[in-house]
Amino acid sequence: MTGPRPTGVVVHVLPVGGEGLLLEVPDLDSVLALESALREALATGSGPWRQVTDIVPAARTVLLLTGDGTDLAALRAAVLGIGGSVRVEHGSVGRPVLGTARTSHEVEIPVRYDGRDLDEVAALTGLSRAEVVAAHTGTPWRVAFGGFAPGFAYLVGGDARLRVPRRDRPRPFVPAGAVGLAGEFTGIYPRASPGGWQLVGTTDATLWDVSREPPALLGPGTTVRFVAVEAPR
Repeated sequence: MTGPRPTGVVVHVLPVGGEGLLLEVPDLDSVLALESALREALATGSGPWRQVTDIVPAARTVLLLTGDGTDLAALRAAVLGIGGSVRVEHGSVGRPVLGTARTSHEVEIPVRYDGRDLDEVAALTGLSRAEVVAAHTGTPWRVAFGGFAPGFAYLVGGDARLRVPRRDRPRPFVPAGAVGLAGEFTGIYPRASPGGWQLVGTTDATLWDVSREPPALLGPGTTVRFVAVEAPR
């Protein structure tokens, strides 16, 4: 049995005003591979990369922000060269991730597995409640990108058995610290908000704090390990 065949990334480059480029790619696997290669190029600080100020990944795009006077044509050519040479293992998002060159550090998140949808997740996956918890805590996750709300991170690479659909009807209120599952992602609500993810637990971790540098606890590339803790009596 052979694994996914690595391929290059097809990149569609769009200008963003006069100080940035939006890179459109086919899927999240391509985002992860391309972002890693772009960060390696940025670390060199040479050529057009000298003026790049930030790299912002999303589900199907990577945004490059630059300073004044950047030669966007040269940067576009450099991006296309990287896209053609980087290799993507399609289908890798759902597999366990033990760490990559992108990973800046590892964060442990204590979770009380008391979520309102834990029984539904167990039914959807064919696992017991204990097996759902073991699957969620047994594999490291990786922050692919942020979005939705300040401090919210989309985590990938966990146990593929935990892929479940969003709820048919989103809840009008999900409390801060709720830990949820949706598709290939897991995530933690940084503040109270509406939401449609399947809730499996809660955490007291502070996901967003403007007095902290950086404010977000979980930035792209961070490895996250969930640790089961008992609810207070």
